[in-house]
Amino acid sequence: MARSHFTLAALSTAAVPGADVVSTRPISTGQGGRYDSAVVTLRDRSELIVRVPTSQEAETEQSLDLVALNALTAGFRGRLPFEVPHVEGQTPVANTRAVVYGYVPGTPASLAHLDAADPVAEAIGRAIASIHSLPTSVVTDSGLPVQTSADAARDARTIKDRAAATGAVPSELLSRWSTALEDSALWQFQPTVVHGSLSPESFLVAGDVVTGVLGWSQLQVGDPAADLFWLSSAPSEMVATRVFGSYNLARSTPVDRQLRKRARLYAELEIAKWLLHGAEKRDDTIMADAKTMLAGLSVSVESDMLNPLSTDTGQIMAVEEVEEMLRRTPRADPTPARDHVNVSGISED
Repeated sequence: MARSHFTLAALSTAAVPGADVVSTRPISTGQGGRYDSAVVTLRDRSELIVRVPTSQEAETEQSLDLVALNALTAGFRGRLPFEVPHVEGQTPVANTRAVVYGYVPGTPASLAHLDAADPVAEAIGRAIASIHSLPTSVVTDSGLPVQTSADAARDARTIKDRAAATGAVPSELLSRWSTALEDSALWQFQPTVVHGSLSPESFLVAGDVVTGVLGWSQLQVGDPAADLFWLSSAPSEMVATRVFGSYNLARSTPVDRQLRKRARLYAELEIAKWLLHGAEKRDDTIMADAKTMLAGLSVSVESDMLNPLSTDTGQIMAVEEVEEMLRRTPRADPTPARDHVNVSGISED
């Protein structure tokens, strides 16, 4: 049974001694009913959010969120162009606890409402880049998880193998995913600080500005592409391109060239994870939904052969082949063309 606003107001007073609550209002958290929550207004017109988890899963998530928010000290927060919630207090309630946070203004972003001309897309790209540009010490000094590029590839392979074992994944998708997972060039990236559970609703927006980012329970060092996979569901390719473009410009270090391919792979594996969730819960409705999505994805990628998940490096030429090519190539410029050939076969773009 959901707790009343009166109860939540009383809990906020217990969690924050001296809080003089004058009113409460409901809040849409996008959490699917996993929390009882409300915004409480104090006499000085400041506002707080009180949240009480309604399940063990939500309670665990909230505990991890508290650890992450504690790791994001004032120095780290000062590097971000948006607000991160502050924990104002907590108090026991029944067999769990109520946590009170400072209110961050803004409305959760909606991917369906973004278009290529919306400046919010660029603001979201910059917000993600600022997270990925944080020093890794924000994670390591707090004992939060650290994932290497090899770990990321292994975890993705495990999801693929478990999904394959269900017998419900089209063979074309399994082949596509296997090719990507076996492509070592795809997994040569520098891990960064990642939020770990970003979705459009994670971003609070006011006008053209990202005012805050919520839900830090999965803060870790890992693959930056894991924070960008949700862009595969953007209403148009141009929206995703604009976010990625803004992200690339705002990053403090160069972005690896395979980032977008890995993000796409993670997006596809999200459907495999939904299938596995259905299998674990023995839920035929979820299983049927996942199978429909996988079938649609299979048709989609089959008709989009110009966007494979694996890298396309082309054939690497031997030195002798380059020499022979140069001998056959007419030269209008007296400068030896050989000086401009990358004999290794690796692009210098």
